[in-house]
Amino acid sequence: MSPSDNTPLPSPENWTEADSQLYRQLAPVAVPARAEQIASLLTLLPFKQDEAFRVVELGCGEGLLSLALLDCFPQAELIALDGSQEMQRQATERLQPFGSRATVKQFELALPDWLGFARGADCVLSSLCIHHLKGPEKQALFADLHQRLSSRGALLIADLIQPQRSEARELFGATYDRIANAQSLAETGSTELFDLFVETEWNYYYFDDPADTPSPLSDQLVWLKQAGFAVVDCFWLRAGHAIYGGYKNGSVSGRGISYIKALGTAHVALQTITNKRTRVNRTNG
Repeated sequence: MSPSDNTPLPSPENWTEADSQLYRQLAPVAVPARAEQIASLLTLLPFKQDEAFRVVELGCGEGLLSLALLDCFPQAELIALDGSQEMQRQATERLQPFGSRATVKQFELALPDWLGFARGADCVLSSLCIHHLKGPEKQALFADLHQRLSSRGALLIADLIQPQRSEARELFGATYDRIANAQSLAETGSTELFDLFVETEWNYYYFDDPADTPSPLSDQLVWLKQAGFAVVDCFWLRAGHAIYGGYKNGSVSGRGISYIKALGTAHVALQTITNKRTRVNRTNG
């Protein structure tokens, strides 16, 4: 996004609760194929469905990915981190049924304090978070997380990537607009959310924002490999949004859950937003 000229640029340091509220409003259109992304991350987890493991999620937002993960993997435990108090409140409410399996904590991505949560973790997930770090900071983060993850650990990232040619930027921008418009129609039956998406200049590929510093995908895969991950790859890419990451153990295969099951769980998790919005509208009516 890019705010108006009279508004301070949001960044990890000055992002406000109003920014979080705007993101929550726009997320149904601003996140391309949201259910598909959640399902892809769940399918990529290198664990059996009944296996016990511990996950740390960076930038958990409202807790939708966390909800889907804990639903899919009944023995998993998760620490969900976010910098917004309102997002933490939403995630805490959403994850309350999982009891001690879910913990929501405050964090600042650029500060090292939270890295202790990753020590011995089996997976770190990050969704639309690390693009706020500059290239050298991402490279250092990958090395820090590789050092702290367990021997079966994985780092899985869903985020913006930086195009390296003008043709790619045009492709990313145009497809991002097209997807946002289609998702607005599917979500509300109108272009209302897409109009807000355009008005707030949310499309990074058309409106560059100093608060967003995505890096080229090829660079990040090199940094993951240099950090020591045995297997690195890009698993999904659409409209400048990619899912990529690395595994410490390159020999494990044939694990995890099916994509179809993960996609069904993702849709159920996203439905909690629709249900809550419906309840609020009825109350206000």
